[in-house]
Amino acid sequence: MADTNVYIRSAAGTLPAAAEALVERGLLFHCTVCVAELSTGVANADPEHSGWKTLRDHYAGLIASIPATRLLTPDPEIWVEAGLIAGTLARIQNYQRHQRKEALNDALIFLTAAKAGLPVLTSNRDEFDLIQQLAPGGRFIHF
Repeated sequence: MADTNVYIRSAAGTLPAAAEALVERGLLFHCTVCVAELSTGVANADPEHSGWKTLRDHYAGLIASIPATRLLTPDPEIWVEAGLIAGTLARIQNYQRHQRKEALNDALIFLTAAKAGLPVLTSNRDEFDLIQQLAPGGRFIHF
């Protein structure tokens, strides 16, 4: 399953070749948390900026292209576990307010993938390594 940074780096053309090959040739699953993060990013961008329409159209097309059968959503059990993981990490790592939300989203993505038996493809090694220490049943692939 792709982490949000995979979509962003792919759009920017900065994915390493090996990660790009996985994205292009692999059977990719997606998480509703990533869709929400991408949507938030588009909505937060300045619509007066010259590149906003291109940004909006790219992500609207990407989201529309995701087959419903490959879109995974965290269930209530995952939300509880992700909250515990994010809260624990916030406390022991002294996270700032914005880091707490990011930790929750990352934990939701990680646990959703783990429940489906999938690894997460991500460039966020440090964050996912901490989550994996608290939820050793999941896996991630770092690029």
